[in-house]
Amino acid sequence: MMDIPAGLMLPSFYSYYESPVKFVRTPDGGVAAWRLSKDNGGWVPADHLIRKILLVGGDEIEELTREEFVQLTEHDRGYYLRGEGAVFALYETVRAIQDVLASERRYPTPTETALIAGIQRRTFVMFEEQLQRSGDPAADPSIGSEEQQ
Repeated sequence: MMDIPAGLMLPSFYSYYESPVKFVRTPDGGVAAWRLSKDNGGWVPADHLIRKILLVGGDEIEELTREEFVQLTEHDRGYYLRGEGAVFALYETVRAIQDVLASERRYPTPTETALIAGIQRRTFVMFEEQLQRSGDPAADPSIGSEEQQ
């Protein structure tokens, strides 16, 4: 945890080596970083990345919009995780659409893009709610809510 650098709006979102990272305000007014775990889809502390992302930079770091962060997070969860239940059924739906696109060697239509984005916003909220119930301190379903977009 560190003090919030001047001008940093929280929460803020990043891709660090293609992995989702979020910076959030701590209860004592500082900033904390969390990185997506590709093992379980939860969040692991990543405060060691704050200075690197904000001050060092590099081609492997990209600032993301909230929507880009949600899409990257859900892309990774859908790609790396398997399981049972509604969230995983929706991940399978997205994979099926992507498989068709790959087999047809084409880019998605605007309708397909909107469908995938809508499913991923929904799975983000659902997954974050599950994480919250299981005690993940960084879970925040509000990031994926329509009002925040």
